[in-house]
Amino acid sequence: MTSRGLKIALGLSVALNLFAVGAGTTLYLSQARIAQQVEAQTRPQREGSPQRLFDRLSAEERPRIRAAMRASALAARPDFEMARERRREAIAMAATEDFDQDRLTALLADSREADQRGRARMERDTVALLATVEGQDRVVLAEILKKRRERNRSSSNGRSAPSQPGTN
Repeated sequence: MTSRGLKIALGLSVALNLFAVGAGTTLYLSQARIAQQVEAQTRPQREGSPQRLFDRLSAEERPRIRAAMRASALAARPDFEMARERRREAIAMAATEDFDQDRLTALLADSREADQRGRARMERDTVALLATVEGQDRVVLAEILKKRRERNRSSSNGRSAPSQPGTN
């Protein structure tokens, strides 16, 4: 074989190897992506998620109830955003040299009040919605109130009380 033939054969070999590496990489990445999608589809939904509740509603009422719940959540959103913003401000201020106990207390109080306003709005809207729903759909939808109450009770009981200085 001449040197020109060897150069052509070497060039074809390099091109073929690059193609094979690219195909292998593509195959590996697509298999990983497919595995993630399958895992996401087989993962059970959160216990008590609104989607599970909506799936149990009658087909006639489902769109109306979903729209009403979404509207309620969107209306309460500014309160929840304000609560998160005040909490972030409090955390940031507590970690600086400009620490002011009164300001920190006020920010945390604002955060709690905004959160409570948002929760109260959603609860009022849910109660109003429950008044418009009949039969089994009302039983299913009532679980929204039950789940929230159980979740709050279990989270507050699961916390340990802060230790007092000098009692360790």
